[in-house]
Amino acid sequence: MRHPTDGTLRRLLDEPAGVADADREHVAGCPVCLSGLAAAREDAAATGAALAAAPAVDVDTGWRRLSHAVAADGRRPARAPAPRRRALLRSPVVAVVGLVALLTGAGAAAAADWLQVFRTEQVAPVAITEADLVALPDLSAFGEVEVLEEPDVREVADAAAAEAATGLAVPQVEQLPGGVTGTPVYQAGGPLSVVFTFSAEQAAQASGGTLPPPPPGLDGSRFRLTAGPGVAAVWPGASGLPALVVGRAVAPTADSSGIPFETARDYVLSLPGLPDDLAAQLRSFTADGTTLPLPVPADFVTSADADVDGLPATVLTSRDGVLAGVVWVEDGVVTAVAGSLSADEVLAVARGLR
Repeated sequence: MRHPTDGTLRRLLDEPAGVADADREHVAGCPVCLSGLAAAREDAAATGAALAAAPAVDVDTGWRRLSHAVAADGRRPARAPAPRRRALLRSPVVAVVGLVALLTGAGAAAAADWLQVFRTEQVAPVAITEADLVALPDLSAFGEVEVLEEPDVREVADAAAAEAATGLAVPQVEQLPGGVTGTPVYQAGGPLSVVFTFSAEQAAQASGGTLPPPPPGLDGSRFRLTAGPGVAAVWPGASGLPALVVGRAVAPTADSSGIPFETARDYVLSLPGLPDDLAAQLRSFTADGTTLPLPVPADFVTSADADVDGLPATVLTSRDGVLAGVVWVEDGVVTAVAGSLSADEVLAVARGLR
């Protein structure tokens, strides 16, 4: 029998009930696997000790660089989210919605002066390294951000309540993977809507006059970004991480007050300091106005193409093999399945949804 993967060995420590009996029996009688299990246990202990002793991290600065720089989807310029908002962003519902709102956001053209410039029909992974995050410019210095609607994510009684709150049917899991048991907790959230207004004067002041001049029409232009509503079913895991999350949300779109989205995108992607390879990825994926870039931390996560019921999907797997997820879009709705599972397990859940 083939030796179980490192991810399976780690899962024996974090969530032993989720490991197949055959793997458990193999490890118990295999010196090689027992040695690997001991190493995994030492790694877990060392990691826990390191985290416990870690110095304070400047989360606010990190948040500003990521959320404003990658997406122009931050809250207010030069201010990180309040603690309640940070907790909200860790919600499974917002994970489904916000996962894809980092770059292009969304918006429904409800007024005559708004022109839809982007709609999500599929997602594509964009590899982002820690060095990329450091180099990204802070777009909060380029204008004003107004939050029109917040998701108001909340726990609801059951799937019916989640559907009533959002108008979205909660995906039903046909068969739970091994180790995932019990009744899920349901969450529902409303739409997330943001308007970003570009200011050439503000950008020039922030840069000390070093930025390239904006193209005609960009100064004062507005972009409305909205995503959701969304729903999620969450099965808790013994390790503290969710054993399984199945979420669904209205897929992002984007409006402009008149200037083409490509004009603003190309200007942002031409700013000094932005890595050329990252800019090229973002430019190519947004060129058709229907492919939403999915930022993937390359140091920690791998991505692969797959399909779910004939639809293109993106599979994400943590490099330690402990977590996996799959994301796809159908008829204007993005669905995600993730958890403390293997890539094969999340794909099996995704393909069996009703």
